Amino acid sequence: MSQVCCSTEVNIQHKHSDGHDHDHDHGDASSFKTYVPAIFSLVMLLAGIAMDYFDRPAFFQNEIVRIIWYLVAYIPVGFPVFKEAFTTILKGEFFTEFTLMTVATIGAFILGEYPEGVAVMLFYAVGELFQNAAVNRAKNNIKALLDVRPEEANVFRNNQFQTVKPETVEIGETIQIKVGEKVPLDGIMLSESSSFNTAALTGESKPDTIRKGETVLAGMLNLEKVIELQTTKKFEDSSLAKILQMVQEASSRKAKTELFIRKFAKVYTPIVFFLAVAVAFLPYFFVENYDLKEWIYRALIFLVISCPCALVISIPLGYFGGIGAASRNGILFKGSNFLDLMAKVNTVVMDKTGTLTEGVFKVQKIEINNLDKLEFLNYVSALEANSTHPIAQAIVAHHASNLKAENIEEISGHGLKGEINGKTIWVGNGKLLKKFGIEYPPEIDSIVESIVIVAIENNYAGHIIIADEIKEDSLRAISEMKKHGVTKTLMLSGDKDSIVQKVAKEIGISTAFGGLLPEGKLDKLKELKNNPENTIAFVGDGINDAPVLALADIGIAMGGMGSDVAIETADVVIQTDQPSKISTAIKIGRKTKQIVIQNIALAFGVKLIVLILGAGGLATMWEAVFADVGVAFLAILNAIRIQKMKF
Repeated sequence: MSQVCCSTEVNIQHKHSDGHDHDHDHGDASSFKTYVPAIFSLVMLLAGIAMDYFDRPAFFQNEIVRIIWYLVAYIPVGFPVFKEAFTTILKGEFFTEFTLMTVATIGAFILGEYPEGVAVMLFYAVGELFQNAAVNRAKNNIKALLDVRPEEANVFRNNQFQTVKPETVEIGETIQIKVGEKVPLDGIMLSESSSFNTAALTGESKPDTIRKGETVLAGMLNLEKVIELQTTKKFEDSSLAKILQMVQEASSRKAKTELFIRKFAKVYTPIVFFLAVAVAFLPYFFVENYDLKEWIYRALIFLVISCPCALVISIPLGYFGGIGAASRNGILFKGSNFLDLMAKVNTVVMDKTGTLTEGVFKVQKIEINNLDKLEFLNYVSALEANSTHPIAQAIVAHHASNLKAENIEEISGHGLKGEINGKTIWVGNGKLLKKFGIEYPPEIDSIVESIVIVAIENNYAGHIIIADEIKEDSLRAISEMKKHGVTKTLMLSGDKDSIVQKVAKEIGISTAFGGLLPEGKLDKLKELKNNPENTIAFVGDGINDAPVLALADIGIAMGGMGSDVAIETADVVIQTDQPSKISTAIKIGRKTKQIVIQNIALAFGVKLIVLILGAGGLATMWEAVFADVGVAFLAILNAIRIQKMKF
């Protein structure tokens, strides 16, 4: 990926006008040492100008001392550019901004215009600093995946469990997973049963109960009890390892984006060189009393004027304003190129759990049959308090009971049976009641959400519907996106298709697919990407979303509750977890693009005028420098304007 916003010290690849990648290790953009060369050159330049024009000391009247002074001011900002120019020339690329800057400023020194030569190079360096401060310099968008990979496995060897690296466990060995631990390798359940959070693999909002003999996948989180598995795959072949591989492959397909100035300079720079040559020599055929030295002087002024400092400054400043405006709205853009892409988004694909829904189980509805509600809830909560299952915990969180259950019996995969105040209570699924011959309304079996059915003394007493809650602004989010040019909204989820379709209908998404593994989500996204008219943003929050986030044109992660992997892989992070911020990000992207175009037009327009004046001998190098300063100042004001806007 190209330039992104992070503060860690990393290497970045810039694609410059020469078409080659240049690795720079600028260090932390916020580090003072980054600015030391420019500050030193500025101080030396200002001191030299003061001595030139106000009170020239005796030592400064010596021309050699004066030249050395300005050379010392020039070298800190000029040497890096000279080095780049030399490198690109060796590669066969002469017409680059580095060569232009070098020739123009050395020409200024040859003509004796030392302050101007330093000033032009200094302003170019300042432009680079603006760019490096405006957009963070690099990211490794899969680095955080190392943090989710289980680092240990408890394997049974020599009649005891030993802690080893998962990579060293062989197929057929027995491993132990404690409560709260991630499963390190794929395997077959040897213990009776346990409940697992499978969101890392499927995005499924409902915890999954897996029983003896069934398959458990690496990356699942054990929720209930200490269990044992017999491994069926090596670590490198496990489900989690495959997700890691998919993210790496999807990331490699993410195209790098060049800023407009880098592409434009490929044409602009050689034109400037040839025009400068024309300014120097063509007048010989048209002007009487042709003075070669005078016209070479004009040509060098032309080169100084044509240095693309203002262009280099104005563009990143526009992006800096957009990134700042987004930050104040709780949105983090990881690069200026993503602001550009966000302005083009016309297709938004979203995960369900944690993105459009809260990702937390809550009691949604209570149906009671011939019983007082408080009494009903007391019975259910008292019995469910003896279970560690997330659905049971959701009921206890909804209503705490002061009753005590006795003679509790857990029926695996069905529910609980117990006695409260001398009454026999059943709490569980439809299988539990059927097992004991208790009848209940048949329409309950058609309810798509998770459901707990209750029976008291062999009679159906009611049921409780548990579901993941839709975020309060999800409906508004879809409506706002459609208002701002998003023509397609889709939902891809690992949750049950019936639940996915219900949520999609409630919030206004016309196309939704449920029951998808990460591979399925990738396939759906690839279908959309086959249409070149689609600019796709994918919004997700889980580890399982990481491959799709990396493959989409724009990956957007929910940063509040999202996994570290999703946040690291995404190009944009919504820190408030509000889906409505997606349309805000689109608006900011479009406004930023508009301001950047204004800055380009302003910088290029002024540059063109001063170039013409310079060629005609009506502008000096100082006027060119100040023209650049003025353009940069106007660009700053324009960029600040976006930060004051309300979105």
